Amino acid sequence: MNKFWSLKTEEILQNFDVSVDEGLSCHTVKSSQKKYGKNRLRETKSRSTLAILVDQFESLIMVLLAVAALLSFIFGENMQGFAVIAVILVTAAIGFFTEIRAVRSMQALRQMSRVSANVRRGGEAMQIPAVELVPGDIVILDGGDIITADMRILEANKLQVDESALTGESVPVSKSTEALPEDTPVSDRKNSLFKGTAVTRGSGEGIVVSTGMDTELGKISELVEESEEEITPIEKRLNRLGNKLIWLTIGIAAVVSLIGISQDRDLFLMIETGIALAVAAIPEGLPIVATIALARGLSRMAKRNALINKLGSVETLGATNIIFTDKTGTLTENKMHVTEIVLKDAKVRVSGEKFSMDNENIDPESHKTLSEALKIGVLCNNASLSDSSDEDIGDPLETALLSAGDKASLSRKNLLEHMPEGREEAFDPDNKMMATFHHQDDEFYVAVKGAPESVLDVCENISTSDGIENMDQTERERWMEINQKMADNGLRVLAVAWRVASSAEENPYQNLNFTGLIGLLDPPRKAVKEAIAACHGAGIEVKMVTGDHPITARKVASAVELSKEDNVQVISGEDLKDFEKLTEDERRKFREVPIFARVSPEQKLDLISVHQENGAIVAMTGDGVNDAPALKKADIGIAMGRRGTQVAREAADMILKDDAFSSIVTAVGYGRVIFKNIRKFVLYLLSGNVGEVMAVGLASLVGLPLPLRPLQILFINLLLDVFPAMALGVGEGDPNVMQRHPRDPGEPVLAGKHWWLISGYGTLIAMCMMGALILAMDWLHLSADEAVTISFLTLGFTRLWHVFNMREVDSKLIRNEITKNPFVWGAILLCATMLIAAVYLPGLSDILGTHQPDASEWRLIVGMSLIPLLIGQGAQLFIRHFKT
Repeated sequence: MNKFWSLKTEEILQNFDVSVDEGLSCHTVKSSQKKYGKNRLRETKSRSTLAILVDQFESLIMVLLAVAALLSFIFGENMQGFAVIAVILVTAAIGFFTEIRAVRSMQALRQMSRVSANVRRGGEAMQIPAVELVPGDIVILDGGDIITADMRILEANKLQVDESALTGESVPVSKSTEALPEDTPVSDRKNSLFKGTAVTRGSGEGIVVSTGMDTELGKISELVEESEEEITPIEKRLNRLGNKLIWLTIGIAAVVSLIGISQDRDLFLMIETGIALAVAAIPEGLPIVATIALARGLSRMAKRNALINKLGSVETLGATNIIFTDKTGTLTENKMHVTEIVLKDAKVRVSGEKFSMDNENIDPESHKTLSEALKIGVLCNNASLSDSSDEDIGDPLETALLSAGDKASLSRKNLLEHMPEGREEAFDPDNKMMATFHHQDDEFYVAVKGAPESVLDVCENISTSDGIENMDQTERERWMEINQKMADNGLRVLAVAWRVASSAEENPYQNLNFTGLIGLLDPPRKAVKEAIAACHGAGIEVKMVTGDHPITARKVASAVELSKEDNVQVISGEDLKDFEKLTEDERRKFREVPIFARVSPEQKLDLISVHQENGAIVAMTGDGVNDAPALKKADIGIAMGRRGTQVAREAADMILKDDAFSSIVTAVGYGRVIFKNIRKFVLYLLSGNVGEVMAVGLASLVGLPLPLRPLQILFINLLLDVFPAMALGVGEGDPNVMQRHPRDPGEPVLAGKHWWLISGYGTLIAMCMMGALILAMDWLHLSADEAVTISFLTLGFTRLWHVFNMREVDSKLIRNEITKNPFVWGAILLCATMLIAAVYLPGLSDILGTHQPDASEWRLIVGMSLIPLLIGQGAQLFIRHFKT
């Protein structure tokens, strides 16, 4: 319904043909549901099952395998062709099932976020799923309710709404029913309620005017859907590696085939050799193991309260070197606590369940003025406490006052039984005060709370332990100085006062007795300080981006030791208004500042850009609708699972189930381990495959029999490109990974030194395989076909022992991350069993063309296969000794 905010309520009711008392009829609801559909946002990030399946076949390595299979069929090598197809299908199946699991995790989270609504239909109040709402529904609202559709307010009883998720406004907005001009912007529509916001106080009724994607929330959701999403760093690196392998494979196969043809060798034999080389060069296990390694990281992080929306994002976390974090709920508990109460003759600290003065615990019931201050906070209150602290209803400041009263045995329920409320003077944004009148004998006890400057202005006296004393202007100024000091310490400050009135109709704000100042704080979460220290040790910059006051931001930053500077610089959103006009030097200064306060969601995009332009990998937290573009823009968008909006969660790469900063740090550690594991198994895969290529290529060039048959190559690669590599990919990794600085974001999976390692290990493996082939023919006098079995088994066991060469250079020889990995030992046992089965199991040995070696042949196999392991371990010991 267009411009509903400018219409009178009678016009809106007439438009929908509905009455407030009756609501919609069942017949009208059914027809409206057919017309408007379900009241839900389009889940833009969810991919179909078919799309996930198709994605598995888009890898460059999968394309190479498909070409190898096609060529095999063309030249009559059907068995080889079917075997390659089997590899393609197994690879796709593993990737499909791991990604579908991630999608289901996200769907489960969406299911958790669904809420209900209280409506009036057919003259009866009932609770229905929010997705069933239709335009024209009459919705009954109360404090703590989530607004589940766009509505026009019909009735407002001290109704206040938290619209921060939609507008970024942190202060609850008071609502009314009056019509507004047509050009009124969303943020100023006091007579409207919007999907995704929440009632913080009061009650009311509204009529639904828009549902689903037609709501303001839905419009923003569509904008987010249109945003471009960048490919993750690990996907870029693996794609680059795949491109290199394609050209390397084609080049080697072409050169060897052309040389053979130029030497008048059999054409078909040389084409078959080219296919064998292509199969040997392709690391069939790379997509399988990469998927499983990432999925393993996803599973581990889910257990530590971090849900990953996309597998590639697991590794991206490991490259993160900047984390932009919100303050409220991420660094802090998102729950206010009374921490300090300043009275005329006392300064009381509140910690946990205890009240103390001068470092000595006191009983608040025995302290008259303290008890009075707590009583005022409990009586002048509209909130309510629940048995579960996560479900308290009302303004966080008011729930904190109720909690402090409970600690002093002053529950609101008990107080109201003896002092029933006779009248409430609702909070007025103009005078910044609230008052309640309570029956007390034949009079009324008036409880007042509000902004210190406002309350002090209407106080004539002050309460002390000895009674009531007069308050002069000097005393008021002294209390304003105390208020400023408390605010400078990051506290939210409320003043409390009281008086006795003869009638509930009197002006509550006159002749008041000032009682004291109450300081409240949203304390840092447990373990946040340690988590930030871990980030600093790991070379990760943590920056706070908040909409809160700079003083509060600095106080929290100091408490969690965000910066080691005593008077850390804070940049306000006001300084970011002309961001595009900033010089490079000014932008560089912004990159060095750790705290940004009063920042709008739009300015978060600028802060992300200025660091990404400098080559940083940026993680950004967010929970509101307006945070969604920043979550998409960041390399890793992190949404809050508890207090985050649906749009934020849909836009994010990662969702924190507990909203805790420490969970981000844990995820970063896992991301680093994942990258190291990927590098290890890629090194392992390629060094083994390079050895095969060298041996096959050298044999074809010098006229020796091929040391491996095409199906033997495929069998070796199916075993050793998957299981030992998989064991490396899912290992626990280096326990000291968070004590090192993040790698260069532009660093490839394999740097120059790694290619030298691959070449060196590949040469060793090729020489041992060729040596075994030649010795089998010349020393053991085996036929060429029988000698191929020796070189085949030598390669298999060489690559099996080669897994131990993948340990870190600075690790111990015996006790290291490889030998302590149970998956490695399981892979060795499985692969060794399968290699033995390849020569002793009837059927399999016939397909592979192997024979059963005798004792002397086994001695040759074992001896030659151990050479790369012994040389590799010796080289690592030498390098470690040279470094130290």
